[in-house]
Amino acid sequence: MAGLSGHVNFCECLQERRNMAEVQEAQHTHEPVGFVRRYIFSTDHKVIGIQYLLTAMFVAVVAGLLAMLIRLQLAWPDAKWPLLEKIFPVGMEGGVMNPDFYLALVTMHGTLMVFFVISFALVSGIGNYIIPLQIGARDMAFPFLNMLSYWVGLLATLVMFASFFVEGGAAGSGWTAYPPLSAVPEASPGSGMGQTLWLLGMALFIVSFTMGGLNYFATVVNLRTKGMSMMRLPMTIWCLFIAAILGLLAFPPLTAAAILLLFDRHGGTSFFLPAGLFFGDKLLPHAGGTPLLWQHLFWFLGHPEVYILLLPALGIAFDVLPPFIRKPIFGYRMSIYSLGAVGALSMVVWGHHMFVSGMSPYLGEFFSIGTMIITIPSAIIGLNLLASLWGAKIRFTTAMLFALAVISLFGAGGFGGIFLGTATADIFLHDTYFVVGHFHFMIAGVTLFGLFAGIYYWFPKMFGRMMNERWGKLHFWFTLIGYYIVFFGMHFQGFGGMPRRYYSFAKYEYLQGMQGMNVFISICAFFMAAAQFVFLANFFWSLWKGPKAERNPWQATTLEWMAPSPPPHGNWGDVQPVVHRWPYEYSLPGAPADFTPQTVSPAEAKVTW
Repeated sequence: MAGLSGHVNFCECLQERRNMAEVQEAQHTHEPVGFVRRYIFSTDHKVIGIQYLLTAMFVAVVAGLLAMLIRLQLAWPDAKWPLLEKIFPVGMEGGVMNPDFYLALVTMHGTLMVFFVISFALVSGIGNYIIPLQIGARDMAFPFLNMLSYWVGLLATLVMFASFFVEGGAAGSGWTAYPPLSAVPEASPGSGMGQTLWLLGMALFIVSFTMGGLNYFATVVNLRTKGMSMMRLPMTIWCLFIAAILGLLAFPPLTAAAILLLFDRHGGTSFFLPAGLFFGDKLLPHAGGTPLLWQHLFWFLGHPEVYILLLPALGIAFDVLPPFIRKPIFGYRMSIYSLGAVGALSMVVWGHHMFVSGMSPYLGEFFSIGTMIITIPSAIIGLNLLASLWGAKIRFTTAMLFALAVISLFGAGGFGGIFLGTATADIFLHDTYFVVGHFHFMIAGVTLFGLFAGIYYWFPKMFGRMMNERWGKLHFWFTLIGYYIVFFGMHFQGFGGMPRRYYSFAKYEYLQGMQGMNVFISICAFFMAAAQFVFLANFFWSLWKGPKAERNPWQATTLEWMAPSPPPHGNWGDVQPVVHRWPYEYSLPGAPADFTPQTVSPAEAKVTW
């Protein structure tokens, strides 16, 4: 009976897949008409992916300008800036930045970059655009839900931006929003309405991201084209698939935490507030809560979130390498297993962010050991990327340069992570600029360089035009050199004991010798920021004036390059492609060319996978 029940369930799953495919087949013949339906309230995954990407670009400009204000203050803390006083009359009163405004800058820069730039552009933007194309589907499994996820995400962005314009200004409790600073409205100017809007914005973002994750999972499981087995998926799809699972498991605790924090702020509860708290001469009535509960709930998401963002960047690096080295990637299966192991282990190591919270040393040892174990599959992934380059004839396009930078930053950032994952070293380095440098190498550097690699690589597919390679390489070198100087230098500042989130170090005698480094880092940061405007100019100029792209300009083998550039509504015309091989068939003996796309039949070239 059990065997019969299992057979019935399997048949039901197959029927469900057929039904979903039939629905998509019917939808692709009904292309939306009218500008609003086609480009604004669109259910086409390609349009939605581009919407996410353009939204992230706008947010990135804002978040980048906030970072420049931070660096301006750190380099010249006593200088007066009359122009900035006109723009920010409250935060820059008298032309000098006040501490509350500085904390708001730090909080909103981190929040916007992590959730509304990297998540939007890399996971939601690139992911939405590329998943159906790489698996041979016509669209996402739930197109309307996909559209809804973007508009809820846009609403979250607007709510977050609105916090800049309320009384007291934007949230100032750091991007981690630790209580009691985030739980008591009277704690600081940034703890008022700005903090409430921050929590609402994050709740809406999580709703949006969860809808996207459900869509990704259902699409990859149910809508792969004929012949596209799981072990024939490109690495980008594997990474986005694992990231979607991690998001579905890890985001709900932060949703609950945000709701509980709103109750503490406005409902008189005490989930995160202990007894005996004074603010000024006022004793708060709260009792029975603990700020550590928030830390556990936040970092239970916070550490998987690192890999939710890292894994797609690594997947892009895996997919960008083969066309420009003209050989398959090394260790495909082992890399997939390692990615799965990294994803699973990322769910059980969140406590290494809390070594100084007073936790038991035995519990801290558990998190230290788990963090050291996660370096094993991470090292396998990095080594497989490096081994793929062995004996290769590398073509140094802009996309390839950014992919190589992903490997470099992944190794450098991972090495710094060993220090912070060990309790004895972390206790000394915690809350210093070493953490800022490491964080920007990994969750910012790897992901941003992976994002740029993906944009330069798939731009011809998205828009049917080529980006300017000369501008692209100028953008790459200024960004890479500036990035290493800025954030490698912060590691040394951390070794010197410089604490983060301080708006001025002028009063600390032991840090006087580092002020010159602060000035140097800020100048390099300004040059690095200027390079991003070269990218923006290249991007938008190429949209209209770039050379027309061929269907497969890189001579790549993955399925998306078999569609027209840009792909039409429904992606594939009347007939969906059929897959006969794995995605990285290069330099195959007896093949008519040095690349063999996934759609080439066994009669034309032998199948090795």
